[in-house]
Amino acid sequence: MSGYSTIRVSAPGSIMLMGEHAVLRGARAIACAVNSYIHVELIPRQDRQVLIHSALGEYSACLDQLTTSDDLSFVVTAVRQWADRLPCGFNLNIESEFSHTVGLGSSAAVVAALTVALDRFAGTELSREQQFDAALRVIHAVQNGRGSGTDLAASLYGGLIAYRVSPRELVPLNGLPPISLWYVGYKMKTPAVLELVEQRSQRFPGLYAGLDKLMADCCAEAEVAINASDWDALGELMNYYQGLMDALGVNDAQLSELIYRLRAEPGNRAAKISGSGLGDCVVVLGQDVPDGLAYEQIPVAVSARGAELDA
Repeated sequence: MSGYSTIRVSAPGSIMLMGEHAVLRGARAIACAVNSYIHVELIPRQDRQVLIHSALGEYSACLDQLTTSDDLSFVVTAVRQWADRLPCGFNLNIESEFSHTVGLGSSAAVVAALTVALDRFAGTELSREQQFDAALRVIHAVQNGRGSGTDLAASLYGGLIAYRVSPRELVPLNGLPPISLWYVGYKMKTPAVLELVEQRSQRFPGLYAGLDKLMADCCAEAEVAINASDWDALGELMNYYQGLMDALGVNDAQLSELIYRLRAEPGNRAAKISGSGLGDCVVVLGQDVPDGLAYEQIPVAVSARGAELDA
């Protein structure tokens, strides 16, 4: 029998509050972990086989000859990155408290949880920053180098954070008033949205550079508002940022309908796209619900917990 014990890790999902797109070009983004989690359970085996069970699919291969998997690309890529440091094969069970179809950063959360689990299994005792580096390499490998790592930072560290890609900065921020999240019913994958924005920016590079500057300035003002608990100012800035997302070309008619219906409620200070856009979710600074709104509300609250080993 293997002398290694079962390893269980949980990592929270995440949402972007502000900084979408601009974070890839130097701005500090604002994101938070939320109280919906992905759980991974790693059970060591007596052989070199890797068996993965997930709602996205099943997988079986030898640790020394890992095959690709379209359905489990982030998971298999993470295992491949650690394979030469692992003592034996294992069974891996992945359970999620939220659907991968909604914008809670499921890919980042599962990579965060799995990185912590594999670090423990390998006995490498990486620092949290080293775990972040390892996990970000997985995401970039799957997404052809794309992705800021903001959602990964929120899932690994927890809480509300400001995050810059380069030079890397991760700054804890004060808490938020109640927020809510709504799913529009569809989404375009983030790498596809990023590629579309890049193509459009080539026609008017000066204008898009101006949008980046406005987005960066807006995020900086939002940090000040959060740390001062000035929620009216934060609401204004979130709505302003939504206008910049519209100018960037990542809004559409259904998102607009959802946003303006939510803003019309007196208890909601702001509503904007959360994430890369062209579908996915709208984050609201407030929790008022319009009558007859035909969209899915996703219960969320900010979580102070990051990725951690379960007792």
